[in-house]
Amino acid sequence: LAMVAFFTSQNPIFFSNAVFGNIISDWSPIVLIAVGQAYVIISGGIDLSVGSTVAISGVVSAFAIRSMTEDGHGATYVLIIGFLISAAVGLLVGAINAFLITKANMVPFIATLVTMGAGAGLAIVFTGGGPIGGGPDAAIQLSVAKVGPFSYPGLAIVALVILLGLILHKARFGLYTFAIGSNEFAARAAGINTKRHLGKIYMLSGVLAGFAGFYYYLRLGSGAPTSGLGGELQAIAAVVIGGAALTGGEGRLSGTVLGALILTTVTSGLIIINVAANWKQVVVAILIAVAVLLQESRGKGKSRNSTLLSKLFKKKN
Repeated sequence: LAMVAFFTSQNPIFFSNAVFGNIISDWSPIVLIAVGQAYVIISGGIDLSVGSTVAISGVVSAFAIRSMTEDGHGATYVLIIGFLISAAVGLLVGAINAFLITKANMVPFIATLVTMGAGAGLAIVFTGGGPIGGGPDAAIQLSVAKVGPFSYPGLAIVALVILLGLILHKARFGLYTFAIGSNEFAARAAGINTKRHLGKIYMLSGVLAGFAGFYYYLRLGSGAPTSGLGGELQAIAAVVIGGAALTGGEGRLSGTVLGALILTTVTSGLIIINVAANWKQVVVAILIAVAVLLQESRGKGKSRNSTLLSKLFKKKN
């Protein structure tokens, strides 16, 4: 709210439906990968591969959509299959991460760094560095049509985020995620199959990155290897700004949603008041530092973790 007030005072055009619509359009893919990252970070891990997963899933989907369009298939059929392919590619990357972490016993940082490099490289190899178009015109039309500031894909993303928020904070799956991030040994002692659960979390993160890749395709009308570039850093920043602890076991999805909104608001605001885009990284760095300092000053995580584990043992008993 403070940023909205500041940017509006500098340029009144900021407080308009057009700008809000643009912010929501930028926010939609970021919040998708940030929500997946929130699950991963709360479980005590990290996923550096989400940005490259966005790129490779969008590229593979774009190739398939172009091929089906050239074969004369209808736009609805083509886009549904393209969406499923994008999700499948994301799931595959997530499954590879899960295997490397839970079976090959790699630490998440290294495992996801491997898939990050491989995904980014393959996206460039497949495309030669250029965008892949040739899909139906309905793709861009779908992303342009709006209900208020939200496009139809944007509304679907909001519904999905709400569902994932309920799962994280109200369902057993979310409880197990917090428990593993709080104390994996204690969670295992409570009867949780921690490796299987962590595998599901990384696959969820991959699928959400695949959704983001398809969203970029709809918005741009093509799949590009640069889509999602730096997305992993934006996702981590959104989660941290939203109050999650990088040590695991602490965080709220509502905070992640607001963290992603802060990032996109900063970007749009700086552009509107004619500040160089490079200053965005400086502002984001300051926001991350402030968020972490606030966490430290409040001593977050310690008392909640012990309460959480007590609750878990009661549920298991």
